[in-house]
Amino acid sequence: MLSIRHWRLRRRRRRDNDSAAAAWVPSRWSLWTAPTAVLGYVLAVDVLALVVIGVAFGDVEMAPGDWVRFAVLMVGSAIHIEAGREIERLRLVAAEGSTYVNLKSMWIFAGILILPPLLAIAVITLSYLHSWARLRRTAPHRAAFSAATVVLGSAVAVMCLRTINPGNQLSYAGGAIGLVAVTAAALAYWLINYSLVVGAVLLSNPEANARKALGQLSDQFIVAGALGLGTTSAVLLVYQPWLTVALLITVLGLHRALLVGQFQFAARTDSNTGLANTMFWHEIAAKELERAQNANASLGVLYLDLDHFKTVNDTHGHLAGDQVLKTIAAELKHEIRTDDLVGRLGGEEFAILLPNTNADDTLRTAERIRHRIANLVISVTAPTGTTLVDGLTCSIGAATYPAAGHSLDVLLMAADTATYAAKEAGRNQVVTAPTRTPGQLS
Repeated sequence: MLSIRHWRLRRRRRRDNDSAAAAWVPSRWSLWTAPTAVLGYVLAVDVLALVVIGVAFGDVEMAPGDWVRFAVLMVGSAIHIEAGREIERLRLVAAEGSTYVNLKSMWIFAGILILPPLLAIAVITLSYLHSWARLRRTAPHRAAFSAATVVLGSAVAVMCLRTINPGNQLSYAGGAIGLVAVTAAALAYWLINYSLVVGAVLLSNPEANARKALGQLSDQFIVAGALGLGTTSAVLLVYQPWLTVALLITVLGLHRALLVGQFQFAARTDSNTGLANTMFWHEIAAKELERAQNANASLGVLYLDLDHFKTVNDTHGHLAGDQVLKTIAAELKHEIRTDDLVGRLGGEEFAILLPNTNADDTLRTAERIRHRIANLVISVTAPTGTTLVDGLTCSIGAATYPAAGHSLDVLLMAADTATYAAKEAGRNQVVTAPTRTPGQLS
């Protein structure tokens, strides 16, 4: 399930190696001080959701079993929210300025499939109220908007179910028509919710990157998994209700493992380029060096610094500069082997770890990278429109174990010093760190 986070942009200061520059990051505003377009959009979605709720009150026919299933779904949702509360708080903070995916869809979609519309809406409302009360990371009107998008998505999903498979929803005999009905309902639920949230993000952040607003493809697989679990929960509640307990335990374990793994990945990567961040790169480099020492193997390290990168920011703006860095990161990953690791050390500096690589191969890799960057022509978005950035160059320092040092600190210092020498010698070249004497190696 998707919800919207932090619509307004505020200024912050960003530092790179060349200068201090203004950048934009998401922040908060009151609904009533939002731009007219955003206010109108949010209110329109909320009003449509209220209309759907009003229509649901006209369909109040319920069976005794509906209340039992409603209670089970609410208990499952409550346990789920409480079990993942601490991690979800961190995820909400990390989701500023983009869509936020959570797994409440599991319980909500199960309610859509097996409960009367009014009780299904009650599941949505109570789940969001519980989540908001326990997390308190969004303003009330944002939580209301997110719930409204889910109500509208649920309404379209119910229409699909009743159109394709008339009858008592999951109480069908089975077969292909039932699968088609549930699949269509899930797609409709996802598409309405996703489209409305992305629309709000783009309206609220006109200068934001559309790709970021769309979110990661992996997030949509999480949503698909939640809808699949919701379908399974609905089937169990109808035909084998006691097995719902086993499903809940399974979901809690998978949910925690999923979110912890997601955060571990986020903590290890640079948000702008997707490369390893400084801490993770050093962690892996230390382990690879230890492995090389134990196996009596060689290892290469490259330090890469883009030349005159400040000119790109000054000429085309920092948004264009970020696009250039992303492209450079992608090119670096294409130029190395699967076992190699590229990290962003900050600003326009990158480090490349080359396990099982001798001095000659390290130098050849550095030259390939230098040549590749020198031939790049990158399309970027500048204040004057789309433009091309070319003429990029880089200075690279190369160091290898064991010739340039036996410890990671010495190797990195050697590569860094070689990079500085490359710049001093005129830039756009590779300099190899000299072989050290035995007394200088450690």
